[in-house]
Amino acid sequence: MTTTIPGTYTPRPGAAPLPRMIAAQAILETKMLLRNGEQLLLTVVIPTLLLVLFSSVDIVDTGKGKSVDFLTPGILALAVMSTAFTGQAIATGFERRYGVLKRLASSPLPRWGLMTAKTASVLVTEVLQIILLTAIAFALGWSPHGNPFAVLLLLVLGTAAFSGLGLLMAGTLKAEATLAAANLVFLLLLVGGGVIVPMDKYPSGVQDVLGLLPISALSDGLRDVLQHGAGMPWGDLGILGVWAVVGLGAAGAFFRWE
Repeated sequence: MTTTIPGTYTPRPGAAPLPRMIAAQAILETKMLLRNGEQLLLTVVIPTLLLVLFSSVDIVDTGKGKSVDFLTPGILALAVMSTAFTGQAIATGFERRYGVLKRLASSPLPRWGLMTAKTASVLVTEVLQIILLTAIAFALGWSPHGNPFAVLLLLVLGTAAFSGLGLLMAGTLKAEATLAAANLVFLLLLVGGGVIVPMDKYPSGVQDVLGLLPISALSDGLRDVLQHGAGMPWGDLGILGVWAVVGLGAAGAFFRWE
């Protein structure tokens, strides 16, 4: 005769531990991002094509040295922007429109936990982008220099800045407006952010304004370190830090979940 101990098989309802919930949501966010054709176009295909095309064909005068040495830092900055800003803004904007964020906000996962999971998803995607683009750049003859810690710090601050701006746009505009605005900003910053066209090609007054943009600070900072072997680019880090604080602060204050 089998004796059953009371309570042995009693269910224990309740939320999973917070780190497990955040990890599960981050994995889901990453899978959704990688399965989205439009997101892959922005995050992988466009940066890869630009790197290969402009490194192989002499279209833009990139100054002394190999074109790939100038282009790779800018393309890495573009990859960060495409994932942390453009891709995240569009995806989050439509999640908000369809009520996904509203439902997730009522789950045991706190709102800040959801944003943490989205940020983790962005970071995972960026790591994959950087590995791919770095491998392609090496195949094209790239010769990087500089301090890896400075590069890491630039990428982290750049991610924070673009992520805050992307969430701010997604949380305040309608989904269709976010889609149009995010793609327009992507194109404008691609042209005017020092990604492909050197900043010294613009008039001096325009350079001063463009130099304050986060994409300019990120691309110039990466270029100073990886191409010219500079130390810590404090000026560019300061610009990215200000954008990160302003963007994340504004997103936290004005983000609407419905």
